[in-house]
Amino acid sequence: MRSVALSTGLLALALLVAAEEQKPIFEKTSVQAPFLEQFTSDWLSRWTPSEATKKTPVGTETFSYVGQWKVEEPSTPIIEGDTGLVAKSKAAHHAISAPLKAPLDFKDKPLVVQYEVKYQKGGNCGGGYLKLLEDGFQTSPTEFSDQTPWVVMFGPDLTCPGTKVHFIFRHKNPITGEYEEKHLTGGPVPTIDKATKLYTLVVNPDNTYSVTIDNGKPSTGSLLTDFNPPVNPPKEIDDPEDKKPEDWVDAKRIPDPDATKPDDWDDDAPYEVVDEDAVKPEGWLDDEPQAIPDPDSEKPEEWDEEEDGDWIAPTVPNPKCADAAGCGEWKKPMKPNPAYRGKWYAPVIDNPDYKGEWAPRKIPNPNYFEDSDPVKNLEKIGGVGIELWTMTEDILFDNLYIGHSLEDAQRLAEQTFEVKKKIEEDAKKVEEKAEAEEAGDLQTVFKDDPIGFVREKVFEFIEIAKIDLVFAAKAMPEVAAGLGFVALFFVGALFSLLFGGSSSKPSAPSKKSDAPTPDDEPRADAAPVSKAGEKEKKTDTPVKKRK
Repeated sequence: MRSVALSTGLLALALLVAAEEQKPIFEKTSVQAPFLEQFTSDWLSRWTPSEATKKTPVGTETFSYVGQWKVEEPSTPIIEGDTGLVAKSKAAHHAISAPLKAPLDFKDKPLVVQYEVKYQKGGNCGGGYLKLLEDGFQTSPTEFSDQTPWVVMFGPDLTCPGTKVHFIFRHKNPITGEYEEKHLTGGPVPTIDKATKLYTLVVNPDNTYSVTIDNGKPSTGSLLTDFNPPVNPPKEIDDPEDKKPEDWVDAKRIPDPDATKPDDWDDDAPYEVVDEDAVKPEGWLDDEPQAIPDPDSEKPEEWDEEEDGDWIAPTVPNPKCADAAGCGEWKKPMKPNPAYRGKWYAPVIDNPDYKGEWAPRKIPNPNYFEDSDPVKNLEKIGGVGIELWTMTEDILFDNLYIGHSLEDAQRLAEQTFEVKKKIEEDAKKVEEKAEAEEAGDLQTVFKDDPIGFVREKVFEFIEIAKIDLVFAAKAMPEVAAGLGFVALFFVGALFSLLFGGSSSKPSAPSKKSDAPTPDDEPRADAAPVSKAGEKEKKTDTPVKKRK
């Protein structure tokens, strides 16, 4: 009994410790960058919702960017006080932009783009990408639209069906002066769920790039080889004036012109014929119908034959046919026709006049150029915009970094994304365990192992309470009540041992026990605040936990 009481008391103390641990607290990062956005209360001083209209490819109908934007906490808060930019509207065009403090040139320094996206309602046809806008758009931010020139487009897109990570850059043809979009081929494929996702792009001055999802393994390559259409056009092109000669034969095989249909070949022979050798089975009831009027049915009392016509009883299967070989008129069955050969076709032979596949002759490409250093020819970046159509509401954007330092971007991710990722993964494990238990995968039964069953429930409650104590109490009220009673009993027993009476004589003034009492606990409002994820070693993360 003593070991059981001790175990229960330790569990109660563990619960009390878990209850003291609250959500991490948001604190603005100390990381610096040409553009860094955490969507704090002054966000509207930087961001401008679009007031432009978006024209359809055909006709004159226009769609305004009516999608609503809000800065708010996630629907399931993770870091207390942390807010993000949320595309609130379903089935709507959204557009919003913010300028950089100064135009960003990445000819000689890496371009680093990193941000978080959270599809809070799950994936259902919706973009989550950014547009790095060409310098100069700042003069009319309210007119930001799909026609606004941009330099780089990057981020996830649910294309219904399918998902992809866009990495597109607009490259200027040095001969024609026209811009052409270059799309990354074979990039990483994101997994879209309700968890926070981190997307990182690095474009280096040597024309290499890397795309990373959730700080995983980067997908790397070159701007010169991995994009469609390629940066540099082909040296030769098909001659548009060259036409295939009329007598050109490009049929490789033809029906044999010398072949003839055999005299005994009957194109019209049917696939099946009557089986003349078939014999009617014994016990076949020729005079019995397969269905008879239902003998148990009766004409409804309200039936009026003058208005409703003659009443006819519904039919049911003839019970006499159930045990017989069959009922009704017997007919000989069909069988495959041994004379059937189908329609005759001449056999195919090699074409003696075949000249091969025709192709127009090649000529030098008049628009050929060679840009061996395309990153040097990309425009400066003047701002960032989010312009998308979505069937999914409540897409949340947060912690945008645009600059030159991958190390700084990673440091920001450690302070924000990694904290969220750990909490969300823990919550998912608890959820999966609960689902598995509900499905019967966990076979711990109270009558077989009552102590193990209670311990399992208590640990499950503690894991949920680490994330949200209130939610844990609502989800498992019986465990919360039981542990609350145990905690009170444990504290009462401890109080009795320390201060309980022993004799009728007045007791001498007792010395203060070394055991902590409620008065000895530090006040919550005076408690020091430590960094999120801090164990024994201090880090520079601005996310903090209350102890």
